[in-house]
Amino acid sequence: MRAVVQDRYGPPELLRITELPEPEPGPGQVQLRVAATSINLSDWENLVGSPAYARIGGLRRPRRPVLGSDIAGRVTAVGPGVTDFAVGDEVYGDNLFLKGGFAEYAVAPVTALALRPDGLSAVDAATIPQSGAIALQGTASVTEGDRVLVNGAGGGSGTFAVQLAKRAGAHVTGVDNGTKLDFMSSLGCDEVIDYRSDDFTRGRPPYDLILDMVTGRSVFAYRRALARGGRYGCTGGPARALLRVATLGGVVGLATGRRIGMLVIKEGPEHFEPLARLCVAGEVATRVDSVVPLDEAPAALARVGAGRALGKVVVVPG
Repeated sequence: MRAVVQDRYGPPELLRITELPEPEPGPGQVQLRVAATSINLSDWENLVGSPAYARIGGLRRPRRPVLGSDIAGRVTAVGPGVTDFAVGDEVYGDNLFLKGGFAEYAVAPVTALALRPDGLSAVDAATIPQSGAIALQGTASVTEGDRVLVNGAGGGSGTFAVQLAKRAGAHVTGVDNGTKLDFMSSLGCDEVIDYRSDDFTRGRPPYDLILDMVTGRSVFAYRRALARGGRYGCTGGPARALLRVATLGGVVGLATGRRIGMLVIKEGPEHFEPLARLCVAGEVATRVDSVVPLDEAPAALARVGAGRALGKVVVVPG
């Protein structure tokens, strides 16, 4: 089978497209003929080996040579003990532990997968699992009238988070680079901010929720931007910034009547299927920046890593 292979950490130019043996499913696993795999920021982090947590399990060399976790495809073989799925089933999920989505075939544990619902294409389904779980859990506390800020609103998780917060009746501010201002407005943002020219923690009424995908400012800045009783949750960013949030956030927040900390995301179909149902019902829209063949996966990863993608980029093996 054809696959995009990563031999070491570094830029996309180091990736190579080559032939590999088809992976065989083990106990509790299925083999998939990959139909589509969306690119997450975590794929970029695992490619370049930064932040430091991206090297967990592979300090010097990547533990998994083929990236790609948000996957959709057709079951082509089942491993021992598998009864939940059968050959021919159309499935999707976040194959975060095994990855392997940037290839023609992959294996995944059944616990990571769900049947793809009618009315949801493979491309759209591949955009949902990881980003959807983050967005659903990150906005779960939003109620009507809340002031919500989404930092990274133009990316994969951000596009869903904005729509979910608006659906709950919140006033939503989207933050991203200046090339995404119109795109964030199209998602339903009431206000949009270019983080490169404007500090969202100053000069505005405080927020009831800040959902942060990039964690680029100090704990004290986040405290300043939160209303009393408000909550800040981050899902990614530089290791040092995340460490500051993890160690100082709780203390700083508690002392001022605010909650500041990392958002620990629960994985599995029960945490992304609710969003898929909203997409099928037309209440939330998937936003696909582009669909590219396997040969263009390195360039697509570069686009995501540079922050240029409007929503999700999806790789289709062909």
